[in-house]
Formats: sequence, structure tokens, C-alpha cells
Amino acid sequence: MALYEHVFLARQDASTQQVEELTAQMTGIVEGLGGKVTKTENWGVRSLTYRMNKNRKAHFVLLNIDAPSAAIAEIERQERISEDVIRYLSVRVEELEEGPSAMMRKADRDRERDDRGGGFRDREGGGFRGDREGGFRGGDRDGGGFRGDRGPRRPRDEAETTTTDGE
Repeated sequence: MALYEHVFLARQDASTQQVEELTAQMTGIVEGLGGKVTKTENWGVRSLTYRMNKNRKAHFVLLNIDAPSAAIAEIERQERISEDVIRYLSVRVEELEEGPSAMMRKADRDRERDDRGGGFRDREGGGFRGDREGGFRGGDRDGGGFRGDRGPRRPRDEAETTTTDGE
């Protein structure tokens, strides 16, 4: 039997329970055709790079499968029929990855960073350019940036305002 990594994307408005049922259905198909699913990872709802079938987000699910190619063909056929599945991808691999996938390791790293309170916004002395005083361009130069940086308009003197009535 061959080893496969299979990822499918389910619609965002599908509930978590519906996604789990879909995963169980795919697992049942594999086991019914003589294979086994060695690992299942639900990566949760993630943003898509571009809109697919009017969806901007989707539930991502990874299945590591040890099964004959007929099982993969049947899974893909079922996913084409299902309205809840936006996209799917099956890749044949030499060996299945043990432990958490790269996506799960990234999620753990992000969670640890958030727990520590790290990030570029918390560093002392640092920050965004907008933190400087003096408006958009920073500094106290005259005429910098937008009209709002220079204050209100001053009224013109009488000498500056001339009319040409023919005098």
C-alpha cells in the first residue's frame, strides 16, 4: 500500500461538527477499502489567499493515509460531489511525518509568542513611525505632511488681495 498526505478545505459556514463528520466519512471510506488513516489534524478556520467559490476562509483538515490508490480515488470522488468541500489535494509521499505537522508546529510557536507577550510593539524605545510627535513627517519642520499638520489658514492681508476692476 502507498502512503498519502491528503488535505481538504471545507466551507467556512460549515460547523465544526459537520467538518468532523466529513472527516469521519473520509476515514470510513479509506478503512472500507482496506487502508488506514494514521493521523488526522484539524487546522481550524484559516484565511484563504484568494477567494474560492465565494469563500474567503475555510476549515483545513489533514489526513495521513496508508491505503491503496483506489481508496484515494474514492475519497476524491466523494469530495467532488460534496458541496461542503471547496478544494482537496492528495500527495503520495515516501514516508509519513511523525508528530505534529508544520502547520501545527507554527500554531504552537505563535501561541507561545502570544503568551510571552512578545512582538515588535512591546519593545522599549521602538514603535511605529506614527508614534513620533510632529505629525506625518515627524520633526518640527514647517510645511511638512498634510494641511492639518500646519494649522489653520491665515487670513490674507488687504494688500495681497487685489481685484482687477479696470482701475
